[in-house]
Amino acid sequence: MASNRVFFPQRALDQWLAEAKIDLSAKELVIKAENRRYHVVEAVRIIQEVSGTEDLFDLVGRVKSVNYLTELGAEILETSMILGENAYEVVPGFLGSPIGTFSEHRAGTPALRDDPLPKSEEALLAQYLMQTLD
Repeated sequence: MASNRVFFPQRALDQWLAEAKIDLSAKELVIKAENRRYHVVEAVRIIQEVSGTEDLFDLVGRVKSVNYLTELGAEILETSMILGENAYEVVPGFLGSPIGTFSEHRAGTPALRDDPLPKSEEALLAQYLMQTLD
């Protein structure tokens, strides 16, 4: 079974870095409060096709690595992407894959009395996001 992946928007990462809630290196993101580590690659979330041209690559609504899109011939600049005749609005960020299994992470993280450990990777991320986002 493939591991869960999560998209971390650059805007959120910038905020979390400024607040010292995460550590981010070229290949790894660590959520300090949970001590959860993710292997990350630069990626974009494709929001919409804006030129009115058919989305031949079926990219709208998906998250793709910058490397993959560059191999397709895409040019990305901030929140815009051009691929062939198509122009897209994108959200820059990173695509993260958990390092180790959730069971391994959970075994190494003691629960606080009033704060039981989440039972899944999704619950862990949801808990963190609810605590940190406005």
